[in-house]
Amino acid sequence: MRFIKIITVIIALLVGIYAASMYFFVDDSKKFTIEKEVDFPLEKVFAQFNNLQNFTRWNNFFTSSKSIAIDYYIPYEGQGSAISYNDPKSDDGGEMFIRYSNPNKTLRYQLFEDEDENPTLIDVKFSPVSAEKTKITWFVHTPKLSLLSRAQNFWTEDKFADNIDKSMLNLKNVLSNKVEKDNMLATIKYDSVMVEKEEEKMILGVNVSASNKKDALFKNIVMNFNKVNNFVTMDLGKKNDEIGYPVLITDADNYKDKEVSYFLGIPLSKKIGVTDNNFSFRSVNPTENYVIYYKGSYEGRIRAIQQLIQKAKKDEMRFGDVYQTFIESPSEGSDVNMKLSLSVYK
Repeated sequence: MRFIKIITVIIALLVGIYAASMYFFVDDSKKFTIEKEVDFPLEKVFAQFNNLQNFTRWNNFFTSSKSIAIDYYIPYEGQGSAISYNDPKSDDGGEMFIRYSNPNKTLRYQLFEDEDENPTLIDVKFSPVSAEKTKITWFVHTPKLSLLSRAQNFWTEDKFADNIDKSMLNLKNVLSNKVEKDNMLATIKYDSVMVEKEEEKMILGVNVSASNKKDALFKNIVMNFNKVNNFVTMDLGKKNDEIGYPVLITDADNYKDKEVSYFLGIPLSKKIGVTDNNFSFRSVNPTENYVIYYKGSYEGRIRAIQQLIQKAKKDEMRFGDVYQTFIESPSEGSDVNMKLSLSVYK
């Protein structure tokens, strides 16, 4: 009995010392500021924060869990929009609200975690650094914690900062695809040969051999595009702003052959684990390309490809594969709208 009393007294002393330390040396809540710059226009950045359906696609808190379930409430954008979330694997749950929205300037979020009645307040300020760069500043005020829970404040800021770092990488990947698509659509000039530098790409798709008889090749392309698109959007759960335009890669002059071998895939922001052996990744290194935009029947692309090859020969350039980028998804019975790129080198 005496031993138990001694242990009880020691525990009581330790709890008292802990509580006193928390009371005198640790604030009951935390206030901190985090700043980041992203290389995208203000309007595009703000739209990703102001729409909670966009927000949950790149914010690491939500994307890092495959089991989290999210409910969205109208309005889905701007002041008054809200979500509730629950993760059965980690028992994390809560609600998030946009309480104030001043377009392209400021936002105020309220985050209620688990069953806490006091929210974390997060004010976000957006400032244009240039036409293509935006500064984002987070002002975070955490709720008051009891003495026994106050130790959490030691790592709250680091945890929040780590989430922002990972989220900014995700946001960059999302906006890179959106900006690339917008830029492509804005600069289209059909039937003129241009020179472009192509950045590195990681493409998930399928290797195919198909008959080059009339209509048979394009039907095969449409079938395999649907196969890849369903896998990427449904099985992998990728959204339109997370993926690039579908690309078909083939030898420059195999349009003459009776059978055509090609790789058809969809660019992703990074390589991920894929268990289905029907699909594989192909890495495309940075290249210099001769480019022509073409709209019409799929068979009609041959003349555009020949223009690229003729220019390469005229310029005494060696050439490699042709990349057929479908600006509009290929559909049976429809014309194609595509960018044809021939990789060239000395």
